[in-house]
Amino acid sequence: KFQKDISLKSLNTFGIDVRSGLYAEFHSRQELEDLLSEPETQGRKILILGSGSNILFSADYPGVILHNRIPGIGIAADDENTVLIKAGGGVRWHSLVLWAVDNGYGGLENLSLIPGTVGAAPIQNIGAYGAELKNTFIELEAMETATGQVKTFSNEQCRFGYRDSIFKQEAKGKFAILSVSVVLTKNPTVNTRYGAIEEELHKMKVTNPGIKEVSEAVISIRRSKLPNPEVIGNAGSFFKNPVVPTAFYESMKSKFTSIPGYPAGKDKTKLAAGWLIEQCGWKGKRSGNVGMHDRQALVLVNYGGASGPELLAHARMVMQSVMDTFGVELEMEVNIV
Repeated sequence: KFQKDISLKSLNTFGIDVRSGLYAEFHSRQELEDLLSEPETQGRKILILGSGSNILFSADYPGVILHNRIPGIGIAADDENTVLIKAGGGVRWHSLVLWAVDNGYGGLENLSLIPGTVGAAPIQNIGAYGAELKNTFIELEAMETATGQVKTFSNEQCRFGYRDSIFKQEAKGKFAILSVSVVLTKNPTVNTRYGAIEEELHKMKVTNPGIKEVSEAVISIRRSKLPNPEVIGNAGSFFKNPVVPTAFYESMKSKFTSIPGYPAGKDKTKLAAGWLIEQCGWKGKRSGNVGMHDRQALVLVNYGGASGPELLAHARMVMQSVMDTFGVELEMEVNIV
């Protein structure tokens, strides 16, 4: 059931060539249960891997990597206006979005082309273009790797925040997400309030968009701004957009008049990490095989052959630069292993 000492280069979008101690795939709850009960996994660190699109390996992984391949998208329940969709944790997130759009179910279209799997989506509370997973999320099923017990987490129990959840806090690394259930609408009302979507729809000459057109617009925007990991190693946005007290933002604005800010709750303002990084001169700046992308300063890239420590060192230089210039601490969005 297990492979030993295999290369993980093709299993992470940074293309870091590290090796695993043991590796196995699971395609069902039962397969995962069986793997967790094997003697080889006892007393060893376990890492649940999705598509490897939100991870930076800084060294070989000496423990056990279990690769979530649980398939399936189906209707669990529906009524006149809504439909409850349940998807396996190993399904590609974008495949779920396209399935929903093709079937006329609204709610996920603004989250088109986000890399990763369905099982990884709640961990990050993925979001883009005015939408977040928590807006449609109902529940998930997850297996606790230490005990093999399956637990159900409701929306509230996941404690979703901005790119955050219980699975990045006290439950970090303790669960394998087997399935995710979302509620979608049969009578969609599109969300085009995000400026870039409106601009793209205008370019597309679309005046009365539906969910398909919104999805196509988002896909076009993402492809124009973000590098393809199959061409250049990257994990998308490497840093979270920092949230600061509004009073602090106002004081920054008096010094940096063009600094963008977005309301983020009571007395809070979200800054654009990409803008901060670009102002510090890092956009498109390359050091050997590492750099920040020339079209999107938020994206750390491996131009080929870079190691995890080299990428991490570059990221930390960027973080220090932003701190020195703006007094703002950037937080990595990507998991460092």
